[in-house]
Amino acid sequence: KWKEHSLKLVFTNGCFDILHRGHFTNLIKSSMLGDKLIIGLNSDASVQKLKGITRPINKQLDRAFMLASLNFVDAVIIFSDATPLNLIKAIKPNILTKGGDYDKESIIGAKEVLEKGGEIIIMPLVANYSTTNIINKIK
Repeated sequence: KWKEHSLKLVFTNGCFDILHRGHFTNLIKSSMLGDKLIIGLNSDASVQKLKGITRPINKQLDRAFMLASLNFVDAVIIFSDATPLNLIKAIKPNILTKGGDYDKESIIGAKEVLEKGGEIIIMPLVANYSTTNIINKIK
């Protein structure tokens, strides 16, 4: 429906296991790039495959609830695939954003978004903020 009304869709994805300043900064900046911000959220099973058996710390419904509670987030979609590619193909976002630890060549869905005339925007990392760093400080 949003596309039918010519709204600019911004998509990003991730685990968002423990929300921190880096997440908030990139999500706020992403939301400012278009009319609607859609987040693809890794399911618990996919987080475990990516990060190991001790993750996620927060379960998928809790992570989705926290993200959806942010007034600049318009939709949160939990996906169980290894990558968000099928979700990106279905949504056909105008803009795909990822954190600065990626380059355009390694971003899943970048090719498909670019082929539809969309943009890929890499958000700068916020220094010293990562879920892994937070978990390692606790240990």
